[in-house]
Amino acid sequence: GFRHYTVADCEFNSSKLNDIEYTQSYYYNKLEYVRFSSSVGKYVGYTEYGIKNAERWNNGPEVIARRGEKERYCFHNVGIDIEADLTKS
Repeated sequence: GFRHYTVADCEFNSSKLNDIEYTQSYYYNKLEYVRFSSSVGKYVGYTEYGIKNAERWNNGPEVIARRGEKERYCFHNVGIDIEADLTKS
């Protein structure tokens, strides 16, 4: 069968909140075809299908909603992750 899935990720490269990067990647059969990155601020396509979706999503409300995910998803969880890491060390 075919597999379609998305992965949301926050990368914490330092303790500064501005250095956090939120990405959401879309995969089909283990091949990433489109990604949103908060550092770029838009969707980027990696396949022909992904490029078409990225163009459509960048011109629609999807990109505006995704831009707020860094604050909603990453900033909310950074305190939880840091607290958990500090208690383990």
